[in-house]
Amino acid sequence: MRKKIYSIKLAAFILMLSLQFAKAQNNGSYNIKQYGAIGDGKSLDSKAINKAIDAAASADGGTVFIPAGNYLSGSIRLKSNVSLYLDQGATIIAAPVTAANDYDEEENTVNTIYQDPGHSHFHNSLIWGENIHDVSILGQGTIWGKGLYHDYVKSKQSANKAIALYKCRNINISDITIAHGGWFGILATGVDNLTINNIKEDTNRDGMDIDCCRNVHVSNCSVNSPNDDGICLKSTFALGFARATENVTITNCSVSGFNEGSFLDGTYQRNPDPNFEPTGRIKLGTESNGGFKNIAISNCTFNYCRGLALETVDGGLLEDVTITNITMRDIANAPIFLRLASRMRGPDTAKIGELRRVIISNIVAYNVRTAILISGIKDHTINDIEIKNAKFYFKGNGITDQAKNIVPELEKGYPEPGSFGVLPAYGIYARHADGLKLDDIELHLINNDARPAISFDDVKSAGLLFVKAPDTATSPIVQTNSSSITLFQSLNLPDGKLNP
Repeated sequence: MRKKIYSIKLAAFILMLSLQFAKAQNNGSYNIKQYGAIGDGKSLDSKAINKAIDAAASADGGTVFIPAGNYLSGSIRLKSNVSLYLDQGATIIAAPVTAANDYDEEENTVNTIYQDPGHSHFHNSLIWGENIHDVSILGQGTIWGKGLYHDYVKSKQSANKAIALYKCRNINISDITIAHGGWFGILATGVDNLTINNIKEDTNRDGMDIDCCRNVHVSNCSVNSPNDDGICLKSTFALGFARATENVTITNCSVSGFNEGSFLDGTYQRNPDPNFEPTGRIKLGTESNGGFKNIAISNCTFNYCRGLALETVDGGLLEDVTITNITMRDIANAPIFLRLASRMRGPDTAKIGELRRVIISNIVAYNVRTAILISGIKDHTINDIEIKNAKFYFKGNGITDQAKNIVPELEKGYPEPGSFGVLPAYGIYARHADGLKLDDIELHLINNDARPAISFDDVKSAGLLFVKAPDTATSPIVQTNSSSITLFQSLNLPDGKLNP
């Protein structure tokens, strides 16, 4: 018996020494070419990449080094304490989605009812990790989701994400480029302590979705996405329970909607259809079961895309948000869209959420197609919103009859500014709101417009300070079923309460 125990201990000791020796030999770095990678863009290299990851993880961590070359790949499985480093000139290319190309099947998850399939599965990705910690994806190389699907395909072989992370912590994604990232360039769900810094994305669907995450820093990123959102915070039910996305900073980023591929090649091409509405924006929502708390967005640019969107329609609280130092040009819809509604895609026990305590300041927006849109629903007002120190330049071209338009409520509908049709004001339309403050705001027109600058419907307690708009034959402000609307040096109207 003693000899058996001694043999087991000796074997364990030898294994420990061999791992330490292997780590020393690699100096903490594991070059995938030492594990069989070819890098010719034709040979499938995902098995070699995964072998290098396994070796680093077995040695308690290290850096998997991907040198210059083109590496055709199926699923790459991240592991704890491992850094994936893409050197300058290195490109991971998503192979066509087949089992033969070593893609992982979509896994069974806790819930597939209350969110899109793309948010319900994570293993069906080019690079993925679940329940891992202390992981990095770094370097000046590129991830090209060439073979990925950009939507849901009803098949176990349905890879549609460039990077997917589920229930992870201490994650760092920096400096890489993502081209054509599938349905999601980066999907992070239930990730705590997430840093995304200095990445470039040029894709045709969502650039990055940060879902049910806490303690997140997104900085110095450029995201181009003509057909979907650029940087999007969500709070789905994908964890099996409602969890807020909270403690998030987004700073020094740019979003745009140029034709896919033309951002990275520097040609910045636009869709020739004048009615096309590129997306590419920063958004909170649509999925909003858990809500959004303690969010700060600053120093960002929007170019040829849609504007800011803050939405809670599935029962979550959207509260304590500051947005400052934003410049926008050529905005395809509303520069600011605040929406509280009752779509309620979630468990029946959920109650309608709230949208409150938001400050938006230091904004310049030029060539904007439609008005700022703030809309709650009846008996559920948007509360305590402040917009200040802002200049908006609207396209205009509205006609007199459009000032009479009845805006639909759409309580259960998908929250998108364009769904509400032509608004009865060219500058600001607010409905079902309480405690609205507009301070030092200029509303300009590029072309003439026969609608009023501002229209209020069921707005209680709104204060306008130093609000300016062009003199037109139309009254600058119209109110319906509203009360306690006060003005101070605004719209060339007398100070005090506005008569109903």
